Amino acid sequence: MTPPKAATPAAPSSKKELHDTLWKAADKLRGSMSASQYKDVVLGIVFLKYVSDAFEERREQIREELADEAENFVAETLEDPDEYIGNGVFWVPTNARWSFIARHAKGMEAAGGQESKSVGKLIDEAMATLMKQNESLQGTLPTIFGRDNIDQRRLGELIDLFNSVRFTGEGATKARDLLGEVYEYFLEKFAKAEGKRGGEFFTPPVLVRTLVEILEPHSGRVYDPACGSGGMFVQAEKFLERHKEDRDAIVVYGQESIEETWRLAKMNLAIHGIDSQGLGPRWGDTFARDIHPGVVADYAMANPPFNQKEWARNTEDARWKYGVPPARNANYGWMQHILSKLAPHGEAAVVMANGTMASNSGGEGDIRKAMLEDDVVSCMIAMPGNLFRGTAIPVCVWFFAKDKKAGTAGANDRRKQVLFIDAREVGHMVDRVERTFSDDDIARIANTFRTWRGRASADGEYEDVPGFCKSVTLDEIRAADYALTPGRYVGAAAAEEDSEPIAEKIARLTTELTAALDESARLDAVVREQLGRLA
Repeated sequence: MTPPKAATPAAPSSKKELHDTLWKAADKLRGSMSASQYKDVVLGIVFLKYVSDAFEERREQIREELADEAENFVAETLEDPDEYIGNGVFWVPTNARWSFIARHAKGMEAAGGQESKSVGKLIDEAMATLMKQNESLQGTLPTIFGRDNIDQRRLGELIDLFNSVRFTGEGATKARDLLGEVYEYFLEKFAKAEGKRGGEFFTPPVLVRTLVEILEPHSGRVYDPACGSGGMFVQAEKFLERHKEDRDAIVVYGQESIEETWRLAKMNLAIHGIDSQGLGPRWGDTFARDIHPGVVADYAMANPPFNQKEWARNTEDARWKYGVPPARNANYGWMQHILSKLAPHGEAAVVMANGTMASNSGGEGDIRKAMLEDDVVSCMIAMPGNLFRGTAIPVCVWFFAKDKKAGTAGANDRRKQVLFIDAREVGHMVDRVERTFSDDDIARIANTFRTWRGRASADGEYEDVPGFCKSVTLDEIRAADYALTPGRYVGAAAAEEDSEPIAEKIARLTTELTAALDESARLDAVVREQLGRLA
């Protein structure tokens, strides 16, 4: 009898194919659930797959390390939690391992006195076990999979799909990297599905990358007081990866006020191999209770809620160095909170509503004036509209620096100066409602700042570019009543010089128009002739 042929392994899925396939599968789960509900379900499964992949990778390493040892000793070591936790890997008990969940994707039948369980119930138990066995995950993972409003058949199909898709043929580490990309892709898709509310947990990666490329966080403490799903931290880690630097050179600290978003952030950081201890033991309002009172940050990046009306405002708060923010708008509260966190050499980037650049209501003009006079504002960038899919409203980015002297942050002394960049026309439309930046766009904006500051990473020397960028003195800003709208300073782009004499241009255009009219008449005659043949 001829032995059966071995199954040919599936070809590695391309990133786009994998992303699209998994998203379509996830979308089937939606049913009667809101985007926020099925977001938690799908991202929870992605996390469970990551945890198990990392666990199995470490398991294989242990086997290789103990290849010459007795089988009993190897088996015992394989089930020692310290062998995993000590290597930065979560300990995954048997009932939480992906192989167990995949084997029971259609549920578990009653047996041995045990009642039957749906796959959702098994996943809930797996999540609970993971949190119990790993202190850093306590209170983090969703346990919503067994609920009545979740289609268990479709949930099982999603488990099957994750089980069968070949993420990559290059080893478990690459597989986890791709899982991290899947998580980010899903976050972005969910943000788009939720529209304006999606901005609460997701900042467009191209915007975050722009901030990171300007700040260049090579090492130190990175802080975000409104961290959403942790995108600022992920991009900072990717910056180190692009420069082939130690990913552990930065330590992240963040805070998030919404419970489900805080959970997303904890899972997101874990998937990317970033220590999430800096997000604290639970979610919380940064204004009401700062969970990092002693943290002094080298870098801060944030996209806090715009024009927040309801916020925990205390007029006696020591953070209001430059003035008490208005009761019905927290914009200048966020900026002052971040400034209060910066080290003497610290730098920050804060995404803000455009109104902050010139508003004088509620004392905001006086606060802005005080910040400028204290020389902590280094750069202002006006961004284009439609970067956030849920809204066409354009945003700006404030950059702060506690020390603008020549030194480690840059060779150029920029005290009493502010760089203005008008990037409102930068980028391209993906579709009719979303704009994005290319790598070249990001590089252009970032290099403008780097050359202005005189950084080692700069390409070329800084020059003012009409319509795009200008270095402005504090005296000029005073003369403009401390308004910080880039368009006020950079002026209009220089018009292309037309050296063709007017008489020659008229003659050329007349000739071209005459030729076009003659061609039109010829084509008209051809069409009439053809119609005559059909008559």
